[in-house]
Amino acid sequence: MNLLRKWLAGLFSLSTPEDEPSNEVHQPDRGSALTVKQLQKRFKDVHDARVQQLHHDSRTVTLFYVRSLIDVEKLQVDILFPLLYGQKDHTDHAVVSDQVQPVPDLEQAIHQSLQGAVIVFTEGNVFAVKIPSTLSRPIETSEQEQILYGPKDSLSEQLEQNLTLIRRRLPVPELKSCMFNLGTLSKTDVALLYMEGITNPELLRTALEKTSNVDYDAFFDSSHIGAFLEDHENSVFPQFQHTDRPDAIAAALASGKIVWLVANSPFALIAPITFFDMFQSPEDYVQRWTVGSFLRSLRFFAFLAVMILAPMYVALTTHHYYSIPLQLLYLLMESRSEIPFTPFWEATFMLLTLEILKEGSLRMPTKSGQTLGIVGGIVIGQAAVEANIASNILIVFIALTGVASFLVPNYIMTTSSKLIQLLLLILAAWLGMWGVIWGLVFALIHLTGLTSLKQPYFAPLSPMFWRDWKDTVIRVPLPKMKHRPAYLNPVTSSRTKRKI
Repeated sequence: MNLLRKWLAGLFSLSTPEDEPSNEVHQPDRGSALTVKQLQKRFKDVHDARVQQLHHDSRTVTLFYVRSLIDVEKLQVDILFPLLYGQKDHTDHAVVSDQVQPVPDLEQAIHQSLQGAVIVFTEGNVFAVKIPSTLSRPIETSEQEQILYGPKDSLSEQLEQNLTLIRRRLPVPELKSCMFNLGTLSKTDVALLYMEGITNPELLRTALEKTSNVDYDAFFDSSHIGAFLEDHENSVFPQFQHTDRPDAIAAALASGKIVWLVANSPFALIAPITFFDMFQSPEDYVQRWTVGSFLRSLRFFAFLAVMILAPMYVALTTHHYYSIPLQLLYLLMESRSEIPFTPFWEATFMLLTLEILKEGSLRMPTKSGQTLGIVGGIVIGQAAVEANIASNILIVFIALTGVASFLVPNYIMTTSSKLIQLLLLILAAWLGMWGVIWGLVFALIHLTGLTSLKQPYFAPLSPMFWRDWKDTVIRVPLPKMKHRPAYLNPVTSSRTKRKI
C-alpha cells in the first residue's frame, strides 16, 4: 500500500514549499486535450453530474463524477479528505485507491464516469479513480436449481461478487478472465472465464472471436448475449447452459468449458454443452452414485414422457384403437362417448389449459401461485370431465405430463420439450403412431447436426466418445471419473496427479 501511495503521489501530488505558485486556479490542465468543459457539455441536462473544485496552496484540483453511480463515502474518505487535508510534507497520502487509471481522451472519460469513476483533473494530468456504488443484494439460495444437499449460494447481479464466489472455489492463478464491454448504449461488462492449461486453445479462440464480434446497442441479461453467440439460432434446443450456481460454474471450468458472466445478470452462460448436460444436477455428485444415476435416468424418462404421452393418446384413439386391449378400449369408449371433440382438439385444449395454469402460478406471488396451481388443476380438471370436454384417461395423461415436466432441471429444455410435444401431437393426429415415430426420428437427426461453440451437441453419442459415457445417462463413482470430457479435447485430460 505504501508503494501504491508513493506512486499515486507522483500523479496527484499537492503543492510543496518548493513549488512555484500557479495563477491557473479555475481551469486545470489547460495544455491537455481533455477539459472539464468538454465533459460538462456531453453531460448537459444530466441532473446528477457534478463538478467540484478543490483549492490547496495555489493549486486547483477539479473533480467530475455522476453522483448516483459513485460511493459517496469513498469519495469523501479516499479522495476529498486526502486532497484537502493531506500534509504537505507527506504527499504520498494524496489519494488512496487501487482503481486509478489514466484518461487519455474524452470518450474514455465518459466511459469511466458512467462506470462509477471520479475524473480527477490536476495540473498536467487527468486520471479516473473508480469508486462505484455497490447495490448488491445478500447471497441467496438458487431458486431455479434447488437441491437438498450441496452448496446453497447463488449468483447475484454484481459481477465482482460473482467472480469472488467462483474464485473461492478455484483459488488458482490459472483461472483467467477476459473483460469485454458490449452494447453501445448499455456498456455492459462481460467477463469470459476459462482455465489456462485445461481449456482447448482453439475453443478459447472461437469464444473470444464470437464475443468480440457481438454488435448491438443494449444488453440487459446474459441470455441477450447468448443469442449472438449460439451456432443455431433457429433450433428449439438451448446451446448454452444458464445457471446461477457457482458450484456448477466451477465444475464446468474445471472440465475445460468456458463461462460468461454478465454485469446486472444473476445467470452465467456455460459452453460448450451437450444434450445430456441439460439433465444433470449438482445434486447428482453429492448423492450416492447409484441414487444419482437413478434420478438422472428418471429425468430422461420424464423428458420423453412429456413429449409422447399426449401424442400417443391421440394416435391410439384416432388411428390405432384396434391395438388397445379390449378392457381398456371399453373404458375409453365409455369416457369419450359424450365428448363432442376429436381426440386432437381434446388433448390440445387440456394441454393449453395446463400451460396457462403453470404460467399463471409462476407469475403470481409464491403462496397465491401454489394455491392457483392446486385449486385450479383440481377444479378445472373435474369440471372438464363433468362438462364432457375431456375424458378421465386424458386427464391422467395430462397430469402425468405436467408432473414429469418438473423433473428436468433446465427450464429452457423443458420448454423445448413442449414445442416438440405440439409437433408430435399434430403428426399423431395426421399419421398416427408413424407420425410420432417420424417426429422423434427428425428430432434425433436435428440433434446430431447441432453444435455448441462448434463442438458436437449430441456427444458422446454422436460422435461416439466411449470414455464420456461414465457421466451421461448414468454416472460412475467419482474416483473412477479420472478424465475430463473427451469431446472438449482439453489440454490436460487427466483430473488426477496434475500440477497446476
